[in-house]
Amino acid sequence: MDDLKALEEYLKSKDNAENFLSSSEIPSICKSEACMLGVDEAGRGPVLGPMVYGVAYCPINQKKILESLGCADSKALTEDKRDEIFKKMLSEQESIDNIGWKAEVISPKYISNSMYRRAKHSLNEVSMNSAISLIQMVLDGGVNLTEIYVDTVGPPEKYQAKLSEIFPNIKITVAKKADSIYLIVSAASIVAKVTRDHALRMWRFKEGLDIDHTQFGSGYPGDPLTKKFIREQIDHIFGYPSLVRFSWSTAELMLQEKAAVCTFEDVDESPNKKNAGTKSISNFFSPKDEKKSRKRHKFFQERCLKTTNAFE
Repeated sequence: MDDLKALEEYLKSKDNAENFLSSSEIPSICKSEACMLGVDEAGRGPVLGPMVYGVAYCPINQKKILESLGCADSKALTEDKRDEIFKKMLSEQESIDNIGWKAEVISPKYISNSMYRRAKHSLNEVSMNSAISLIQMVLDGGVNLTEIYVDTVGPPEKYQAKLSEIFPNIKITVAKKADSIYLIVSAASIVAKVTRDHALRMWRFKEGLDIDHTQFGSGYPGDPLTKKFIREQIDHIFGYPSLVRFSWSTAELMLQEKAAVCTFEDVDESPNKKNAGTKSISNFFSPKDEKKSRKRHKFFQERCLKTTNAFE
């Protein structure tokens, strides 16, 4: 992709309910020259929309390119300035020849499911796994990484020790506010923030809502437009559309107040120990010679509802 319009079209083509990747081509110079890589995220705190992890990398001796682009902590830049810098990264030949990037868009559904499943997967774990995966993909692409810089909101020592264990031959630096200290992390911050901003702009509601990004705001709980969306776009039975992170307290409290109460029975976690020889009641209603699975009703398809196994 060579401009923001192409990025938007790409984001629009993806399934909002699933995680997906967006990336540049790998500059050939990055396979021979010693390179540094920065890691940062955007959208950790919002109740709406995806969280995006981004990495940017370039030869260590090409810091001047990052300086000329105007890279700085994306939170300190206006949205227009972030777009301008990322557009240059996509279109200016010097940037294309020296700077590579990759982003993972982590869906609200994935975040909520991770936090709700029996063996809970915290947001910190989701974040760390995404960062590790992106770094590994860059390495697998042949990039000669010798230095990695990571921005973190938690204790940096534990995170740095884990990364050093996984990537022992690379110098690892994990620091709070790294996006305002290291230019390469600033570039990664811009990649992540711009990708998230445009993912929200291009959001398609599978639930059929005729709403665009100007009507739900930034997604942060304190945003008046986001508060209005959370208050008004709630279904008594099905809760919220897939844009919402159900596991956030902002959404949970509203669901408790306005949605139908649902009680789940406790399930024996060791089904094989009890009634092992008992057939499921559904067995008596399923034709033995039925080869094809029956097509799911449109009602369930349109609402993105899936069958789950209570014992998974």
